[in-house]
Amino acid sequence: MNNDKKIFGITALFDTPNEIIKAAKKVKDAGYKYFDVNTPYPIHGMDKAMGLKSSKLGYVTLFFGFFGASSILFFMWWTLAVNYPLVIGGKPYFPLPAFVPITFEFTVLNAVISTFIAMIAVVFNMPFNAHPLHDSNYIKNVSSDKYGVVIESEDPKFDENNVKEFLRSLGGKSIEIIYNPEKQTFKVFQPRFVVFLIIVAIITSLSTYVTLNKLMYMPPFDFMMNQNKGSAQAESTFFYDKHEMREPVKGTVARGFIPYAFEGVVDTNEFYSNPFLPTKENLELGQKKFLTFCSPCHGDYADGNSRLQGQFPPGPTLHSARVIGFSDGKLYNIITNGQNGIMPSYTYQTTREERWAIVNYIRVLQRAQNPKPSDFTEISDTNKESGNASN
Repeated sequence: MNNDKKIFGITALFDTPNEIIKAAKKVKDAGYKYFDVNTPYPIHGMDKAMGLKSSKLGYVTLFFGFFGASSILFFMWWTLAVNYPLVIGGKPYFPLPAFVPITFEFTVLNAVISTFIAMIAVVFNMPFNAHPLHDSNYIKNVSSDKYGVVIESEDPKFDENNVKEFLRSLGGKSIEIIYNPEKQTFKVFQPRFVVFLIIVAIITSLSTYVTLNKLMYMPPFDFMMNQNKGSAQAESTFFYDKHEMREPVKGTVARGFIPYAFEGVVDTNEFYSNPFLPTKENLELGQKKFLTFCSPCHGDYADGNSRLQGQFPPGPTLHSARVIGFSDGKLYNIITNGQNGIMPSYTYQTTREERWAIVNYIRVLQRAQNPKPSDFTEISDTNKESGNASN
């Protein structure tokens, strides 16, 4: 065993991938533990020939991936449900489907960055820019068109003469002894380095100030600031009413669209009939939109039990005799135009089909809590038919 700490290792070059594969296997079989193989490109089967174990970086990726997913989910839950509770569009405090994209992105970002840091800082001991193989003839060859193996002096079996003979017996060429570079220390806060930092700080500060406060306000860089446009809610010098925000031209109708005849009319007895039958698909649509937009005030079952938990005055029950007596068109009109300055219009939140579907679903809820005697007769007849069919 060589105790000379100045020697890093002994290298040998090979001409073909087959030669380096065989050489790596023989080095491993000879009992050497501290050796490495360098090739200009990855060679299939090299890890098996060297006897390398699976990398532990996968565990780092898995751990920090789970950590990123759990931490961002906890942060979003705590923000929306604990620190500042918000009801957005009738969604629950913890709308998991809306959090999936953010959770996925943060999981990938956290796992990738953590793996990169672990690989650079732990596996490769970076920053380490004084590796003994740097600038050697060996590394210049193996990064071009040769294949090489290096046996390090830290190996218990390392002996300079024996390693040389062993590498020659494998067919190695250009046997080279690599020495450890002498350690050099530098004072960080040397006067010239401090002066350099001060100059860089001054130049950076001045250039940033001039760019953001002077240059951006000079032609031609000010084109985004001085453009012909109207800002929302700003006073106009072009239109006669001095309003920048323009309403649609009165009397115009979009192609293929029939306007609602009672738009803005809150209380009237002239209404349309429901054009949609209460099919399964229509009721499922109505249930979805009712739970989204109506249940926060009227409750999940339209009984006036608000889901806003006291954050807003609950809406009235929809099971009163007065509301049950409303026509479908009147319910549709209330959803469209709002009512009495308390309930807002849901024209922009829902389509016409969705509003009629909500009306059908309200009728189902009313029928469920206010059944007629005939409903029980129909249920009894249905049970009898099912029993006869089973017999």
